[in-house]
Amino acid sequence: MTENGDEEMKSSVNQFSTQFEWILNVINVGVHIVNKDGDTVFYNEMMAHIDGLDREQVLGENIFQLYPSLTDESSTLHVALEKGNETIESIQTYVNLKEKKITSINSTYPLYEDGEIIGAVEIAKDITKVMNMYDQIVDLRSQLAETHRKNKFSEGTATYHFSDLIGNSPAFKQAISLAKKAARTHSPVMIYGPTGTGKELVAQSIHNVSAQRNQPFIAQNCAAVPKELMEGLLFGTTKGAFTGAMDRMGIFEQANGGTLFLDELNSLDLGLQAKLLRVLQEGEVRRVGGSKEQKINVKIIAAMNISPEEALERGIIRSDLFFRLNVVTIQMPSLSERKTDIPEIVNHFIQKFNKSFFTEVRGISQKAMQRLLQYPWPGNIRELGHAIELTFNVMDAGEDMIDEHHLPAYLFPSGNYAAANVQSQPSPLKNRIDLPVVLEEMEREMIINMFEKYNGNISKTAEALNIKRQGLQYKLNKYGIEKVYTAGSKESK
Repeated sequence: MTENGDEEMKSSVNQFSTQFEWILNVINVGVHIVNKDGDTVFYNEMMAHIDGLDREQVLGENIFQLYPSLTDESSTLHVALEKGNETIESIQTYVNLKEKKITSINSTYPLYEDGEIIGAVEIAKDITKVMNMYDQIVDLRSQLAETHRKNKFSEGTATYHFSDLIGNSPAFKQAISLAKKAARTHSPVMIYGPTGTGKELVAQSIHNVSAQRNQPFIAQNCAAVPKELMEGLLFGTTKGAFTGAMDRMGIFEQANGGTLFLDELNSLDLGLQAKLLRVLQEGEVRRVGGSKEQKINVKIIAAMNISPEEALERGIIRSDLFFRLNVVTIQMPSLSERKTDIPEIVNHFIQKFNKSFFTEVRGISQKAMQRLLQYPWPGNIRELGHAIELTFNVMDAGEDMIDEHHLPAYLFPSGNYAAANVQSQPSPLKNRIDLPVVLEEMEREMIINMFEKYNGNISKTAEALNIKRQGLQYKLNKYGIEKVYTAGSKESK
């Protein structure tokens, strides 16, 4: 290669090196690279944010100077340097130079050149806030479970009863009838149906008429906890199981003698599904990092927001676990399948919101009710409840009947909302515009458009809308936007 060619190659390498460093500084995970001696040679902005340190004070420093709470065994970077071991998605809790406790999920890899280890790279995702919340929830649940053990005559922790479930449509009555029968035995129950159909309410109602009604009712959404924490949450942890782990009961132990409700079971990691199956078959649980088995006696109620057939076909639930749990199957009908129940449900929400809003709304007009009956309600009862709550927010003082112009704009076909809004108004208000309603409709349409554009991928949709993922999930539930897209469905969980 000519001298000019060498210069061009060096320039190209430098250019790509600069671009690579820029990429590492803008990605949403922490990156920490050390040389063979454990001294920091690269430390990106996100890692500095996670650790609460300045990049300038970190570069050149040894890992044990930066993280004095770590040891040769607990430092994944040191293990990678000394033994060449990779660590994949390991939970690590440590104290930084500012004495701040940090918890992250780390993947650590040794770096090689000519077969020799020349350094290591660690990729970290901050879960400190999640871990703190997790600790608080686990501690609170443990306290509640202990209260039940000390006072066997205390009431259960489930608040809903079958008397709270409203509806007389055949499909709904059939589901409730089966649920009441399932409460008489200790057999597992599988409840499935779209989001917002009341699966947890049915689970609580089963518990409250069962032999376990004075024992704990523990509910856990399997999609709400990172898989790295879920095993400890389910089965408990032993001190030293992983860095920062404490002796803690899992929810199986907390629910012992009572009922454990596992919602969105289809979101549970397949590896954990296998461990869950073993617990159900053996009736014993072993804490993470522990060596002792403990007998547990728990009634299991599981729920999924898709049909069992779809979950099995997509391979997101193990067939052996499904058949172990699928002793009694209850299908919750969507609201569109039980529209004859809408008037009664609306009346229930009116009474509920009269109490919380300190109002005296008497009912709903025939036209407004007809509008509710025409809408397909993809968000089911939850969406209907949001719609009625919105009417209470936009009604003027003194109004005591819900009319069409009080309803959310998205219930109307394009162009019909403005007409209904004007025609339904008393003459002094006929030029009024319900700005909150109009803004909500605009927001809903924008979310739908972006959600469709990114094939139901929540993270990409939230990024495109410049809102947090949790905020988008709330709005999806609020507006009843179903997650029915195939592409990105796993991400949406």
